[in-house]
Amino acid sequence: MDQRNSLARKRIEALLDESSFVEIGAHVCSRSTDFNAGEKQEASDGVICGYGSISGKPVYIYAQDREVLSGSIGEMHGKKIASLYDTAMKMGCPVVELLDSSGLRIPEATDAIFALSTIYEKKAKAKGLVPQYTVIFGQVGGGLAILPSLSDFSFMEKEEARLFLTAPDGVEGNKDEAFAKAEAQAKQGNLDFYGTEEEIFAEIRKAFAFLPANNEDAAYQEDVEDSLNRSVEGFFALAPREALETLSDEGRIFEVKSHFGEGAVTAFISLNGQTVGAVATNGEPLHWKAVEKMDQFLRFCNSYSIPILTVCDVPGFENCSCNEKHMAKAMASLLSIYGNASVPMVSLVKKAIGSAGAAMGSKGLGVDLVYAYPESEISIMDAKYAADILYPEKSASEREEESKKFLAEKSSALAAAKRGYVDDLILPEESRQRIISAFEILYGKANFDFHKKFGSN
Repeated sequence: MDQRNSLARKRIEALLDESSFVEIGAHVCSRSTDFNAGEKQEASDGVICGYGSISGKPVYIYAQDREVLSGSIGEMHGKKIASLYDTAMKMGCPVVELLDSSGLRIPEATDAIFALSTIYEKKAKAKGLVPQYTVIFGQVGGGLAILPSLSDFSFMEKEEARLFLTAPDGVEGNKDEAFAKAEAQAKQGNLDFYGTEEEIFAEIRKAFAFLPANNEDAAYQEDVEDSLNRSVEGFFALAPREALETLSDEGRIFEVKSHFGEGAVTAFISLNGQTVGAVATNGEPLHWKAVEKMDQFLRFCNSYSIPILTVCDVPGFENCSCNEKHMAKAMASLLSIYGNASVPMVSLVKKAIGSAGAAMGSKGLGVDLVYAYPESEISIMDAKYAADILYPEKSASEREEESKKFLAEKSSALAAAKRGYVDDLILPEESRQRIISAFEILYGKANFDFHKKFGSN
């Protein structure tokens, strides 16, 4: 078969800049003739590797070719991918993998298993050094299903693609393949985006516009015409995604995991040309899935020196058995990234109630600058509940008056500012210019802490 016309190569060329792709290892063939592998050796060994550019930025890429040996992983297939990762790490370039495979090549037995484990190792070493992007086409099952989670960002074709550890008809008590489809995987937090091939490639190009090439690269966008002093009218009442779009240069954002943990939005935005990682909650009680999503996102930001913006709007934790099982551990992990982050951090507070509010980008966690609005609420608990606890003997109308007094004296942004927990009270329409100014003054922030490899979470 002419590899130049293969589906795998067409996908590569559809994503990369025109005529930028250069293939590596095109003549590599399988070495195995064991069992029923036969003497025939296919060029490429079921995977096309190479380099090129996306929006002018260098990238290394590989695509499994299901038209050759079903895209299965064997010894040489794995060696090609491992070599690609080695070169990408040396050059400080992102890696994009396009997965479409029948799985491990059974005739190659332990050679195939070792090949897959080698890919695991390379992806683990690359994590935190260069961004990794996975696109799932066709079938990705068994041990290959782990590869997307080893990447920083995962995308999945919405109609034909399937992602699973165990084939749907092999799962005990299950005959429905719905859980392997893109919609279900996105709701489980295993994907950042799903759609058509064209939509996926558009999202990856958007990611390349926002993100650095490696952990020592700067993330800036050129030719930003949006005024840094632009007023953002009605900002206080905006939903999280709208708020981030309003703040960002020309309304551009790259949102991740929009179908998981929907109580929070995690997105990269641009502020006067600088990429900022933003998390924004939606004013509803906090669920552990939203916390887990924010944790993963902020860890990426800190690894790649991307400043962090937190828009805090939380009335407390959601009261459910699911939260009781998962929230403490999820929140502990989120707190560890806030407490250990070395990047500039700025917070905007709309509402911060109780320990949930204390955990969302507060001054006590080491956030550099915290802003609130005159109407913001910062309190140990909801004012009404506080009045009920403090004045149980009083009538309902008296407790209502006490709650108003508590809100004014103990739960206001001004009260928090007087105690040094808020750096300044600003008007909502000033949010964009004040945040941009804050990140500019924090440029070059340096933390000098005791050396440690990483936390245990």
